[in-house]
Amino acid sequence: MRLLYPLASAKVHGAQGLYDAARSIAWEEHLSPESTFAVEATLRDSEHAHSGFVALKVKDAIADRMRDRLGSRPNVEPRDPDVSVSVHLAKDRLSVALDLAGRPLHQRGYRVQPTAAPLKETLGAALLRSARYAGAEPFIDPMCGSGTLLIEAALIAANRAPGLHRTFAVERWPSCGADAQRLLSELREEATVAERRPAFPIVGFDRDDDALKAARRNAAAANLGRAIQLRVADALEPLPLGAFSPGVLISNPPYGSRLTAGGQKGMKAFYFKLGESFRRLVGWRVFILAGNPAFESAFHLKPASRRVFWNGPIECRLFGYSP
Repeated sequence: MRLLYPLASAKVHGAQGLYDAARSIAWEEHLSPESTFAVEATLRDSEHAHSGFVALKVKDAIADRMRDRLGSRPNVEPRDPDVSVSVHLAKDRLSVALDLAGRPLHQRGYRVQPTAAPLKETLGAALLRSARYAGAEPFIDPMCGSGTLLIEAALIAANRAPGLHRTFAVERWPSCGADAQRLLSELREEATVAERRPAFPIVGFDRDDDALKAARRNAAAANLGRAIQLRVADALEPLPLGAFSPGVLISNPPYGSRLTAGGQKGMKAFYFKLGESFRRLVGWRVFILAGNPAFESAFHLKPASRRVFWNGPIECRLFGYSP
């Protein structure tokens, strides 16, 4: 999600400990009086209750050190800083780093119309890598929603770097921004030359017209509209695959309600019917991301593999089913 450049780690106690540890860092090597900065803090089991307070103490330490060493301090710009400082306080262990990327890496820039509970783009890419999808075979998602798995599959099939058209925060650092711009420009050129046209079908199905409209908009925003086919279909019925040769199926079916017996009963029935439907897919490698503990038994197919992933706060399992 983020790419961090560590600066320091120390045990700290109290507000003064936070301030002293942050002030001991040579900020003049990373900032100039003309640059802007912002501090973002996260806490885990800390003596401090508010991340904003921790961020404020670190910000004060940075400003005071810069004023003492260079005679003036950089300005704080929370929305679009030149340098983003990431602070993590776990119990009494303070870790301070610079954010090389800036915006979180899952923000690829193509999600212009999300649907309910979409997968993060980086999670979608991780599922595809776990399934060993490399673009050398057909790919389908029978419950595609807003199209995240389809777009990530198309990026892999096209050998396109997901961050090709974004800028990175390091390009604005006063210490090395010019060098970073030059190196990243070379990398972008190399990545562009390495792109290819997807050679196999990438197809998404959904029974919801609104979901398919969102998927079309997102695929177009990713400049992959021609690489992805979208069709209306119900995953519980035979999929209109035509003459496609077997390949990889990955899907993220609804997790459903875990709070009421009626809700779980309905989800179990849905998973059972889904298993019956996918039995028809002879020769396909099938992978299902399940966030409902009832899925495995209800699906009634024996998985060849299982791997834990976290979809936000939800512990999920990616079940793999061999042909």
